[in-house]
Parts: sequence; C-alpha cells; structure tokens
Amino acid sequence: MTADNDESPPTAAPGGPACFSPALRNVVIVTTLGSFMAFLDSTIVNVALRTLSVEMTASLATIQWLTTAYLLAMAAVIPAAGWFATRLGGGRVYIVAVLVFTAASLACGLAGNVEQLIAFRVAQGTAGGLLLPISQMITMRAAGPALLARVMAVSGVPTILAPVVGPTIGGLLVEHAGWSWIFYVNIPLGLLTALLAVRFLPADDRSGRARLDVPGLTLVTAGSVALTYGLAEIGATGHVTDAEVLTAVIGGLLLAALFVAHALRVEQPLVDLRLYKNKMYAAASVTNISLGATVFGAVILMPLYFQIVRHEDAVNTGLLLIPQGLGAAIAISQAARLTDRFGSGRASLAGGLVAVIGTVPFALIQNDTGYWFLGAMMFVRGFGIGACAVPAVAAAYRAISPAKIPDATVQLNVGQRIGGSAGTGLFAVILQNRLDEATGPAAQAEGFATAFWWVLGIAFVATAPSLGLIALERSTKRDAATAGEATAAGAPSRPRR
Repeated sequence: MTADNDESPPTAAPGGPACFSPALRNVVIVTTLGSFMAFLDSTIVNVALRTLSVEMTASLATIQWLTTAYLLAMAAVIPAAGWFATRLGGGRVYIVAVLVFTAASLACGLAGNVEQLIAFRVAQGTAGGLLLPISQMITMRAAGPALLARVMAVSGVPTILAPVVGPTIGGLLVEHAGWSWIFYVNIPLGLLTALLAVRFLPADDRSGRARLDVPGLTLVTAGSVALTYGLAEIGATGHVTDAEVLTAVIGGLLLAALFVAHALRVEQPLVDLRLYKNKMYAAASVTNISLGATVFGAVILMPLYFQIVRHEDAVNTGLLLIPQGLGAAIAISQAARLTDRFGSGRASLAGGLVAVIGTVPFALIQNDTGYWFLGAMMFVRGFGIGACAVPAVAAAYRAISPAKIPDATVQLNVGQRIGGSAGTGLFAVILQNRLDEATGPAAQAEGFATAFWWVLGIAFVATAPSLGLIALERSTKRDAATAGEATAAGAPSRPRR
C-alpha cells in the first residue's frame, strides 16, 4: 500500500460538485474487483453442483454443502470485520483476504474429493466474508460525504451483476472447460486485485486499539451461523418443520436477541447497535434488508422457472437473465445523479415503485409467456432495484459519522445476508409446496406466480421506508435553514465605509 495517496475526503470545486480524484478512482477500482470476485463465487458454483455430484460420486445433499459451507463461513466472519479493520488496518486485511481467497480457489480446483472441496470452500467463504465489508469500509472512508452516492453507484455493481452473470459464466466454464475452472477463474483476478491493492490503497490508519468484544463475537457469530444454516436448509429442502431446521432458526434468533441485549449494555460492543437510534439510518437499513430478500431471494425463482417450466439448460438460462443485470447496471450508473438532484428518499422511492411495477407481470406468469416480454420486465425490475438500492445505502452512510463506518458496514452486510437467506427460504417453501401439487407446465407456472406475489409484497416493504427518508430529509433541510437564519441574525453587522 502506498502512503502518498490522498486520504482526505474529496472537496467540492468552486461552483461545482466534488472531484472524483484519480486516487479515489483507483481505490474504487481495487475494492470493486475484490467485491465482484466474492459475489461471483457465491453464484457461479451453483450451476456445477449436478456435475460435481456425478464426478465425485456424492449425493446432491452432500454437494449442496459447497454452497451452504461458503455461506456459513461468510456469516461467521462478517460480524468481526469492523474490529479487524480498526485493529489491523483495512488495507492490510483486504490484501490478506484477497490472497487467501485466491489460494483457496486454487485448492478448490485441485481438490480430489468432496470433503476436501467443502473444506476449501470454507476458506473461500471466510476470505469472502471479509472482502465484502472491508472493501466498503475502505471505499466509504476514501469518498467522504460529498461523493457517497457516486461511489455507491460504482461499488454496488458487483451486488447486482454477480447473481446474473455468475450462472452464465459458470455454465459456459462447466460445459467447455470443466468444473475446476469455475474456481481457477478467480486466480488471475485475485492476483491482479492484490497487486493493485498494494499499489493504490491508501496507508492504513492503525490508531484504533479497540478491545475485542469476545462475548459479543461469540453470540453474534453463533447466531448468524445458526440462522443462516436454518434458512439455507429451508431454501434447499423446501421444508420448514424439520426439527433440525427449527432448532437452527430458533436458536439463531435467541442468540441474536442475547447479542442485542449484550451490545446495548457494554461500553465497547463488537457492533454498535445504537446507530439504529438514528431514524435516517434505521429507515435505510430496513430498505437494505428487504432488498436483500428481493434480490437474492428472488434470484432463485427465474432460473428455476426457465429450467423447470421451459426446459432450458444452464447456459441459456443464464443468458435469459442478462436483461435484469443490464437494467440494474444502467440504473446504478444514473443513481448518483438522481440522488444528488432529488435526494435519497425521492430517488429510492421512485426506484422502488419501478421495481414493484416490474415485478407485477411475474406474479401473473404463465408457461407460455413470451421471452421478449419477460426480458423487458426483467430489465424494468432490475432498473428499479438498482435505482432503489444505491440512494438507500448512501443515506445510511450519510446519516452517521466517519468513525461509525465499520459498524454500519457490518450491520448492512449482515442485514443483506440475512434478508437474502430469509427470502430464499420463504420463496423456496412456497414454490415447493405448489410444485408438489403441479401436474404439468401450466400448473408449475402458477406455482412460480404464487411465489412472485410474495416477492411483490416484499418489494412494497422495501419501498415504504423511502417515504420516511423523504420526511427526514425535509426536516433536516428545514433545521439547517433555521440554524442558518439564526446564525445570520446573530452575526455582527459589517461596518459601513
């Protein structure tokens, strides 16, 4: 890492917006590469599960642990990311995480049996769980309040695009190169990211010497792992009444409740939950969690629809999903400008309503719905999600002080993961129950339509807090104007010449 990079927040040029400096541009590129690598790996493996099951002579239930182990490892390490960044330095932790992820990817490709592969996937998930929040912490600190929306627009690309392009890339690699290449593809990207991180990330500020909250870490890690496991099992099996699943979900919720009580009592908790007293931050967090369910939960429905109802293969399915990613990418590219012009609340509300409109046709989907129409609606839905997500997250970061960025990043990441896991479990249960009764393509399509009605409801939930953001932004501007008038009134008059 270089010590000569300008770490101060960008300042506004006279009469113009804040400058997107070359140093900040380099930081955003480096952190976005790492985030994309971690997000991509969470989706690219899914299309190879059946192939891996055959080649490693393992049951699908065992192979499913390649996905579950990755998610559990991420859930275990994310809560401690803020402490690692404060104690060891965000840049150093980021570089180590990239190198561990790259080495684990090589090991996964060389694995000789399913047990080894699962173990290396745990290592991947551990590094990936650090990459996502640490990259956001570095980026937010480098940007400063003036450029939050613009930086969020760029750093949000991996979140939206990876679930869409992952299955396509995975399908092509499995079909033309072999399953090992879904892991080897990370090696050049990881090495490039590490080299760029050493060159361009600003020097770490290691002035923080925060004490590790061991009881809090134990509670939140165990709770996150248990809850993620329970929700993942619901999503994989479609059963919510199994004793093992209920034990994991209820146990995870109880541990989470104990962590909340602990965090509100101690002076230096692992994660500062008092941030939720800030209404702006709380409203933006609700949107973030709901969008996690809408994006990551619903991402399982359309691929399954194309494969089960329309009998498409993995590669064609991935190609059919591209319009949603394209719409999201276009929205993200414009989200910062809209946020700066209209405010986070109005921009997020408009995006949420577009996402709702784009989801309605899927709640009415049939077995012969035209692909062109579905592609157009996926584009609209992706555009709405992208336009809603960036302003909401930017509002959350703007509402807090720079010192609280590590806490906020951990909370937003955990919320998004839990929201995604809960959405996946809920939609899988609803879909499975309907498919069990389906006797043909038309009935199967009705099952998907039923699940999308629930997606539509959660999309409404994600949109509702935007109304609160609008009111809070109006109140903040009004208070600022009143304070300015009071200051002007109390200032001494300039002497006349």
